[in-house]
Amino acid sequence: MIRDITIGQYYQTDSVIHRLDPRVKLAGTIIYIVTLFLVGNIWGYLLATLGLAAVIKLSKVPLGYILRGMKAIGFLLGITVVFNMFLTPGTPIFSFWIFTLTWEGIRTALFMGWRLILLIISASLMTLTTTPNQLTDGMEKALKPLNKLGVPVHEIAMMMSISLRFIPILLEETDKIMKAQIARGADFESGNIIEKAKAMVPLLVPLFISAFRRANDLAMAMESRCYRGGEGRTKMKPLIYKKADKLAYLYLLGFAVITVFVGRL
Repeated sequence: MIRDITIGQYYQTDSVIHRLDPRVKLAGTIIYIVTLFLVGNIWGYLLATLGLAAVIKLSKVPLGYILRGMKAIGFLLGITVVFNMFLTPGTPIFSFWIFTLTWEGIRTALFMGWRLILLIISASLMTLTTTPNQLTDGMEKALKPLNKLGVPVHEIAMMMSISLRFIPILLEETDKIMKAQIARGADFESGNIIEKAKAMVPLLVPLFISAFRRANDLAMAMESRCYRGGEGRTKMKPLIYKKADKLAYLYLLGFAVITVFVGRL
């Protein structure tokens, strides 16, 4: 399951989506997520799904690779769907103990699960088609006006970029530690919840030690290279909007308006 998490990973290929300005992909992801929360019927969700499917096709990232990330949130998704089905008031279908299944609960659970799936896939697609360095430059450039208000935009963008970059590294480290512990007789599968939690202690301790060691090595490497963030830094590859980026903005705005209009009918 550790290897199935795709958020924070980058899929190397040449596509229209990969070549877009990172600011376009950041804005597109935010607009798409906001759109998902504004639609309220099945036609809006179908249109949002078709739009995301078109972007996936253009990105040339295999659909199976993207869907791998859904396995890691399957449990959370299941809990969300079940809670909405049985705890939403409305027209009852049948009752069991303190739980009542309602038609409104089924509808809410369907839309909630659908929304979470689309949200996670869209966020994963952004990181799969954008390198951490591009994300850092895009966030810093997009939030640059906040510098006038005293907001440390460069430092915030750098921290977010490092966090995303460390996700696949820590997942790989977790997988290695788990295999090493299993080879020594550790059991992470059997037992109840409390026993499974206790079994995770031999995994978490070396993982935290490894994370702190990597963070310290990164800090020393940046200091030894005389890294100084913030004002005055130049870019080797400055971000400049191209024709494709402007067309992508028009497509995003048009898609969002049409989807919200259809989804609110």
